[in-house]
Amino acid sequence: MLKIKNLHASINGKEILKGINLEIKPGEVHAIMGPNGSGKSTLAAVLAGREIFEVTKGEIIYMGKNLLEMSVEERAAAGIFLGFQYPIEIPGVSMVNFIKTAVNEQRKFKGLEPLAASEFLKLMREKKEIVEIDSKLTNRSVNEGFSGGEKKKNEIFQMAMLEPKLAILDETDSGLDIDALRVVANGVNKLKTKENSTIVITHYQRLLDYIVPDIVHVLYNGKIVKTSGKELALELEEKGYDWIKNQTN
Repeated sequence: MLKIKNLHASINGKEILKGINLEIKPGEVHAIMGPNGSGKSTLAAVLAGREIFEVTKGEIIYMGKNLLEMSVEERAAAGIFLGFQYPIEIPGVSMVNFIKTAVNEQRKFKGLEPLAASEFLKLMREKKEIVEIDSKLTNRSVNEGFSGGEKKKNEIFQMAMLEPKLAILDETDSGLDIDALRVVANGVNKLKTKENSTIVITHYQRLLDYIVPDIVHVLYNGKIVKTSGKELALELEEKGYDWIKNQTN
């Protein structure tokens, strides 16, 4: 699915990622944990193709193709989904039109015909049930006037509609109360298949109580310094990131 080899990336001449190596297979959920400033969100942005970051060394192979040669639009069409830490509002653009356009652009990329209105509405109904999102939200403009929890639920709904091969959730738990966290996590779990993969980026163990990872990585100072099973997240919760800092010094 995804192979990252010796990835280095900078912003404004400052190196943030200092040699990332990571492999993700279909059907796997990987958690990436680490303190502020370790490079977690930079890694997500580089995978999604944000141009403010410069890749200075290394390679990323996605589904057998060189991801670094693909535009942001091509990456999205090829099944890469990025859930933002702070989803933006798009006033005046209805959720229905926004998602219908995104779904049909993805279908066009795959050589498929666009969905008819009746087919699209049927798909929306099915996905709304899966992620437990209220129709009041989907009938509004994109994220306009939404609470933090509503914005995150909306992103999981978008993810459900687009059915990505690789979903990258950048601190989806940020600012969520326990009920919203449970709804978001349940949506992610229901969307998991043997063919898709998920990267969950988080500071805290609490999200991983609901989305159980197959593999946990600790990103520290631009490098993955420790990789293990889900028990690693519990160890971090108990010992804190200073424990990792002491191990790497």
